[in-house]
Amino acid sequence: MCPRRLDFATVYPTFARVLTARSDFRDESGEVTLASLSRPLQPSIMALASFLEERVGEFEPEVQDLARYAISHSGKRLRPLLVFMCGHGEDQPKAELIKAAAVVELVHLATLVHDDILDDAELRHRAPTIFSKYGAHVAVLLGDALFAEALRMAAEFPTTEVCRAVSQATRRVCAGEIKQTFDRGNLNFSIDDYLRVIELKTADLFAVSCFLGGLLSGETRPGFAEAAEIYGRRLGAAYQMLDDIADILGEEARIGKTLGTDLASGKLTLPVIYLLENKSDDEKKQMIGRLSEEMEPVEIQRLFEQSEVLPRVRRMFHSQLEAAEAAIKPFGESPAIGGLYALIEFVRLQLSRFQI
Repeated sequence: MCPRRLDFATVYPTFARVLTARSDFRDESGEVTLASLSRPLQPSIMALASFLEERVGEFEPEVQDLARYAISHSGKRLRPLLVFMCGHGEDQPKAELIKAAAVVELVHLATLVHDDILDDAELRHRAPTIFSKYGAHVAVLLGDALFAEALRMAAEFPTTEVCRAVSQATRRVCAGEIKQTFDRGNLNFSIDDYLRVIELKTADLFAVSCFLGGLLSGETRPGFAEAAEIYGRRLGAAYQMLDDIADILGEEARIGKTLGTDLASGKLTLPVIYLLENKSDDEKKQMIGRLSEEMEPVEIQRLFEQSEVLPRVRRMFHSQLEAAEAAIKPFGESPAIGGLYALIEFVRLQLSRFQI
């Protein structure tokens, strides 16, 4: 007698659920895109947009139009997506998740408004920056107002854990910016220095987004919020490495922001650190001068493409995503898992577009 043929989903129920969930985040061609990632979360995304508009109305009249402009050019809203994914927000909008997503989005926007001053950036998400439209004084104060409103909302939660996590992440983002400012032009800026900066500046906000989603998800198994936090931290580090590559290899019209600002402002990102490795201080100065002042974007791209730098950046990038995946692997039964794996796939795909 032939043995009974078992259905795959019967033998591997957890893996089958993960595959099904992943498919929910794909487009018709089977690719993971930002639109396909957002589609299952549309009720929460729309509720977030309405909530932010309501909150803008609570700003002072002098600030409302500026805050509305910043919010309307906020880009991909990856951090709110992380809150919703980790918070199991696929079905109906949950008030606590909407507010948490608004908190992290306002903190992120505040950092962008301030970053554009430091980078002398004219474009952000294909639109003029607050800095380029209204000047540094207004941009500084608007960023402060956005920070303040985010912390006010965080304080409205019944648990102090939300305000604690957001306040700490905000402080660490500022610390990362300060370290990066002090290290501008530092010829001996190391890989460890770089990893410290991106941990503070970028990864922390990804981490707190995932932590808050996990904290407010109602997940009964212990350790999920902490695992989600690790996932977010490693995903955030990889995302910053992707941004560093885009600053060198991207096309301004496609990326939608001023490129080359890292080189022009003296920030040594991972590709540049690798490029300068084993060179004397004089050689480093000459190379930085050529990159920031003499070479055209096409020449810079060719230089990096012909070096051994980009494969090393790719390996570092993938190691971060592998660590993110490992953090959530024990929670294969969670409703969040499919979306989180799909987001890793999406970030991987963005790097592959640069063909490195």
